Amino acid sequence: MMARTKRSRRSYGAGEWGRNRVRVFPDPKTGIYQIEWRENGRRLSRSLKHRDWARAKRQADEVAAGLAVHQPNGKKDAEPEPLTLERLFEIYGEEVVPTKHRRTQHQNRTAMRMFLDFLGRDRRPEALSRRDWDRFIRERRAGRVGPSGKPVSNCTIACDLRILLAILNWAAKSRDERGRLLLDYNPLKGLGVPKVKNPMRVVLSDEEYETLLKVARRVDWRFRVALVLAHETGHRIGAIRKLRWCDIDFEDRTILWRAEHEKTGYEHRTPVTDEAITALEEARRHVHGAGDALVLPAPRDPLKCVSRTRMGTWWKTAERRAGLEPKRGRGWHSLRRKFASDLMGLPLKVLCDLGGWKEAKTVLRCYQHTDEVQLRTALDSRPRKGGV
Repeated sequence: MMARTKRSRRSYGAGEWGRNRVRVFPDPKTGIYQIEWRENGRRLSRSLKHRDWARAKRQADEVAAGLAVHQPNGKKDAEPEPLTLERLFEIYGEEVVPTKHRRTQHQNRTAMRMFLDFLGRDRRPEALSRRDWDRFIRERRAGRVGPSGKPVSNCTIACDLRILLAILNWAAKSRDERGRLLLDYNPLKGLGVPKVKNPMRVVLSDEEYETLLKVARRVDWRFRVALVLAHETGHRIGAIRKLRWCDIDFEDRTILWRAEHEKTGYEHRTPVTDEAITALEEARRHVHGAGDALVLPAPRDPLKCVSRTRMGTWWKTAERRAGLEPKRGRGWHSLRRKFASDLMGLPLKVLCDLGGWKEAKTVLRCYQHTDEVQLRTALDSRPRKGGV
């Protein structure tokens, strides 16, 4: 078979496909020529360490003819097969994903399967571009990509893309057994994820809270304790569900919020109110708990905490019994927003420490909401000159 030159990409191929095929091409970054061949089904490559085009073609012919070995520079070890998305996701899935929360693990694995189907398993990570990014957004939004097969919101698309960015960022900082970076850089770094216009961030009102509190015991004592703790501490329901009696200090009136139960991984201790202490004492009467036992055990298994699903079901039951009209966005997290809004007058550092926020900008952007009374009070307090 005659050797031929591929002029479009300035690469040169010699030999026969499936037998002794060899290719030389310039590295897109350095211009140094590379030689590529297959051995036992694996694609191998090595740098020729020069930029002489005629010499590179001659070396390709020699290798294809069996006149030279596949280590042009006298090295015995061949370059490993180039990193593909499938291999990168495998490494990330083995080394990083197991360290995350179970729910996050599921989200990561689902997203990785989706990206492999969409981008291709043999796709080189460094070859990803803005075109892939924009195409994924269009297809995902239209429902042509993803496990559900249905159109999704910008919020869902943003979550998917942040997972991909996290994997690429990790690869750009991680090295293989030879000390080389898995990825020289994140090719998608700096691209913006779709933003949600006017996101639904409901703040539970005082009247709604009092109404839910009145029917809480009729739902379940655990629901009432969780409701009070969420209102009085401002913490996520996920952290409240996993509290243990050893985290509660009745003498100092504090709660330890463990890092492994916090979304941000921020371990901290906060003082609590009389209402929170009363709710915890009620829980202790029900379970006679102490030590490492759970404050809110599951109804049928005291060794497990109340599930997230059951807490959501109890919330809907309480709304129905309280006669509240269903409202999208009203749920456990609306209590966290209420906590941040009720204590808006506090210094941000104090509020962040009380509610377990690591960054003040998160509180300002997502949690604090003003009402008309606050706005009018602020205007009335404005200094006036000349008696006007």
